[in-house]
Amino acid sequence: MMATLGLTSYATASLALLVATAFIAGLARGFSGFGSALIFMPIASMVAGAQVAAPLLLVIDFLTTLTLIPDAYRRADRRDVAIISLGALIGVPLGTMMLAWGNPLAIRWIIVALIGSMLVLLACGWRYPGKPTTSATVAVGGVAGFFGGLAQLGGPPVVMYWLRDTAVAAVTRANIILYFAIADVLIIISYSIGGLWTSAILGLAVITGPLFGLGLWLGSKLFGRASNETFRRICYTLIVVSALISLPLFDGLFR
Repeated sequence: MMATLGLTSYATASLALLVATAFIAGLARGFSGFGSALIFMPIASMVAGAQVAAPLLLVIDFLTTLTLIPDAYRRADRRDVAIISLGALIGVPLGTMMLAWGNPLAIRWIIVALIGSMLVLLACGWRYPGKPTTSATVAVGGVAGFFGGLAQLGGPPVVMYWLRDTAVAAVTRANIILYFAIADVLIIISYSIGGLWTSAILGLAVITGPLFGLGLWLGSKLFGRASNETFRRICYTLIVVSALISLPLFDGLFR
């Protein structure tokens, strides 16, 4: 089977770690609407490299979250999602260019810098004040699109922007899911133009997709049982954990 899927170049232990990570990432995505890339990308990048890991996560996330879109469409602030998606139109191609041509280690440090900056804002208790402006929303969409194209990490900037004191968890989660659906289509097109699709991605998707989908389903069932405050705390915890495991300094612990 390994030969059939083109996975003979990967150690069994590495593939097992990748599958387990996919399940946990799906659980986080199903519950909060984001977090899959923060958990999945560091491990997947170590196993297969960022240029395979990013398209891989795009495939399994996009296909397994299609069922969440109708409900998200009904609950979301569609105008806000449309505005932030305009920024992604600019950011996604730029992120894809860096993924295709950039140094892999430099890319990982850029990701760590993004997560670290958000942690500082969270530790200071920062919230976006008042009603978001159109220009600010487009700018956040551009940043999210850039990191989405770079490493499927468009969630953190969007969450930091939308996860305000006045925000309702159900609406925030719906906004995030709907935004990701739009951004994923843009990234699929961008990756196709950038030549990032390879045969290795299909084999890895076959073994990780089912567990990611199972985690997604379980996470979505758990969401309805959590309060808004619990929702926020879980989102924050995901960011903290992901920032720590993303550090290239700790690569030896996962090999």
